[in-house]
Amino acid sequence: MNMLAKIEDETAIITRDVAFVVYPQFQIQDLSGPLAAFECAGRQDGCGPYRLHIVSRDGGPVVSSSGLSVMTKAIRSEPYDTILFTGGDVLTNPAELGFAIDGTFHKSLRTARRVASVCTGAFLLAAAGVLNGRRATTHWKYVGQLQRTFPRIKVDGDRIFTKDGDIWTSAGVTAGVDLSLAMIEEDLGAEVSKAVAQMLVVYHRRPGGQSQFSAMLDMEPASDRIRTVLTYIREHLTETLSTERLADVAHLSPRQFGRSFLAETGETPAKAVERLRAEVARARVERGVEPIEVIARHVGFTDPERMRRAFVRIYGHPPQSLRRMAAEPVSGDPI
Repeated sequence: MNMLAKIEDETAIITRDVAFVVYPQFQIQDLSGPLAAFECAGRQDGCGPYRLHIVSRDGGPVVSSSGLSVMTKAIRSEPYDTILFTGGDVLTNPAELGFAIDGTFHKSLRTARRVASVCTGAFLLAAAGVLNGRRATTHWKYVGQLQRTFPRIKVDGDRIFTKDGDIWTSAGVTAGVDLSLAMIEEDLGAEVSKAVAQMLVVYHRRPGGQSQFSAMLDMEPASDRIRTVLTYIREHLTETLSTERLADVAHLSPRQFGRSFLAETGETPAKAVERLRAEVARARVERGVEPIEVIARHVGFTDPERMRRAFVRIYGHPPQSLRRMAAEPVSGDPI
């Protein structure tokens, strides 16, 4: 190879094909957010590093849950770099799970460098067997159902997105943008990802480990026993809430209770208690009236340091930082 050819080869642009999988009654925002992020990345880099494809099993127009339709291409057998399954009405339309397990996408899933889902798109990846033995997340409302339906998955409902090797999953709508920005940063670097976030007027770096908003407060477990326990936790936050005590409330042995609680909520009892306390504490922290130490004591944390560690794990920031951010003027802030 001569020197000029070698230079051209080393500076060649990698073009990545990204396929967005849709199906009848898909959620159009689960498509439009990530689609816009990857499109904008291509423009920011100036060399078109992504080729975008909206695909379905058979091609042609596909109607979303909002009634808007998009034109799609039939998924091809040649490999894509990234395949992203959108969320949608897959739970009330079980037939939609069928195409995930009938082999239509299996070759593409095996040959893609990276596979992802937004919201309930995780159920499609799960039905195809992609998530077995993997960590995954979905919209907080469906965390328990994903864990019950596919027990071989390690469902983590305390994250807005997860990355387990080459498999990425996210919570709903805006979390799909966070996931896409993280992928773009992995591919093209932080500067491109930051520029995309600025163009989209969104936060550049909302960490995947940040908790989904108020998931436990609105969760509806399948069994009356676990619902009763969640109510009990909310009403006794300031008290010591051990697994043994909560198991007594559920009228189960501690071992049975721990398994049932995790299966229905995607959380361990201890994590659920911590998150409920943090959610109550955050509202009081952001009001900016009470001292942090007083709030920690009143919501059941034994000391401010324990609450600080919980805030960093769940929200990505300590209480003092959240209080400062809440006090800042909102004009000009990114949405």
